[in-house]
Amino acid sequence: LRTSPRLLCVATQQKNTGQNLEEDQGQSQNEQKVEPSSAEKLLTEEKAKLEEQLKEVTDKYKRALADAENVRQRSQKLVEEAKLYGIQSFCKDLLEVADILEKATESVPKEEIKDENPHLKSLYEGLVMTEVQIQKVFKKHGLLRLNPVGAKFDPYEHEALFHAPMEGKEPGTIALVSKIGYKLHGRTLRPALVGVVKDA
Repeated sequence: LRTSPRLLCVATQQKNTGQNLEEDQGQSQNEQKVEPSSAEKLLTEEKAKLEEQLKEVTDKYKRALADAENVRQRSQKLVEEAKLYGIQSFCKDLLEVADILEKATESVPKEEIKDENPHLKSLYEGLVMTEVQIQKVFKKHGLLRLNPVGAKFDPYEHEALFHAPMEGKEPGTIALVSKIGYKLHGRTLRPALVGVVKDA
């Protein structure tokens, strides 16, 4: 059987049309492939931005937590110090009373404290008992006496009234205490007034 030239042309056209359709579909698929790759690129960039923002926010959050913890610790320390040293000015005022009691007991001549002087003896014993009691109260609240005779001079605890050479005494040591000092919970409340030995 012979195929007519007309049929051959139609078949060729259909074949060409089929190829064109395949090419068009291939091109459209390529275009679709290009579009997702640009979308992926945008998503990757967006992801990187979000990760950077998350890192910044996390860093700020950690810093805020650390700052809050520091503030809490400082506040707690201030409260503890207020509890310990809140009575500081009250203690300073009471030190004057303790000084007067000490001077009063020292001013009584020991030879006069006899049974023949019952009033003086009772008064003296009362003063001594009051002095002992006030020192107990001081100790209970963390207030301790500084009577540094023979100790090395410490400018944080002692105040030098004078320096003088003294035989048999090591230079830099305290030879005389003019006024007793006090410490409140390890902090010098009132330095002891002292005389310090110096080189001859």
